[in-house]
Formats: sequence, structure tokens, C-alpha cells
Amino acid sequence: MQYKGLVDAALVTNDMDKTVRFYQDVLGMSVAVTFAMDIDGQRVRHYFFSLGSSAYLSFFEWPGVELPPRKDAGVPASGRQFDHVTIAVDSEKELLEIQERVRAAGITAGDVVDMGFASVIFFEDPNGITLAFAVIKKDLDQEPAFYDTEPVPALQPTS
Repeated sequence: MQYKGLVDAALVTNDMDKTVRFYQDVLGMSVAVTFAMDIDGQRVRHYFFSLGSSAYLSFFEWPGVELPPRKDAGVPASGRQFDHVTIAVDSEKELLEIQERVRAAGITAGDVVDMGFASVIFFEDPNGITLAFAVIKKDLDQEPAFYDTEPVPALQPTS
């Protein structure tokens, strides 16, 4: 099977206007699709933000839904199965530009982290969703980055 990449990561907001203002106005993503439907007498919106190359972040607006508490990326939290979404950018310059724009909007954005295969920044959107933006430094399909010195048995060589 050949996968083509991320189509969308469907996330949740309780305020679509706040979400549009952040993703469109702060991060510069264009709104590509807007849906609205009635589910059990409640108006529910579903908007898609373009990441380019036919990839999207989408949000369902569930008015009144309680958003989870703040959580840093890579830190365990009970009851949550989602950690973060990573979006690729082309250059370190773009990465620093996003960091600057986010900080200018009053949002705490971490410093650039060099992970070997990528340079990454992390921050939260207004819904408490942790986002990462990354410059991938090599073709991971051609040259996987296995840094775990004690990998799980399924990845250990057989004798």
C-alpha cells in the first residue's frame, strides 16, 4: 500500500470564529472548505484549513463542549489519546517566521528544537491543541531515522 500523506486531522473546537482567526489570521492558512449541518437539533460546523498539497487541518465546532486542560507535547496525560499535529514547512526561515507570528499574537511558542531529522517548534492553538511545525531535514522514506537504542522487539534484528 502506498500512502500519499495527511488528508486531514479532524480536531475539535467550541468556538469556530476564534479558531478561524488563529489559523487564518495568525498562521496564514486559507479556509478551503466550510460545512454546517444539524445534528440532533444542534448546528455543527466543520471547516478545513489548507496545508497545501491536498492536506488539511479540519475542525468540528461543538458549541459548549469542554476543551481538555493544557498539556505540553510529549508529556503524558490520562484520558487523552491525542498529543499534537505536526505540519511541515520548507525552511528554517519559515519556521522562525511562524514562531514570531505566534509570539506576536500573545501565544507562548517554544524555541526551535533540533531533533536530528527535523527542526521543530511547539505551541498551543486557542483550543488547547498542541501544534508542531517542522523542517524535515532528510527523506525519511528513503533514510529512516531510528534513534531508539533499545527498540521494541518488532524492530530488533532477528538472528
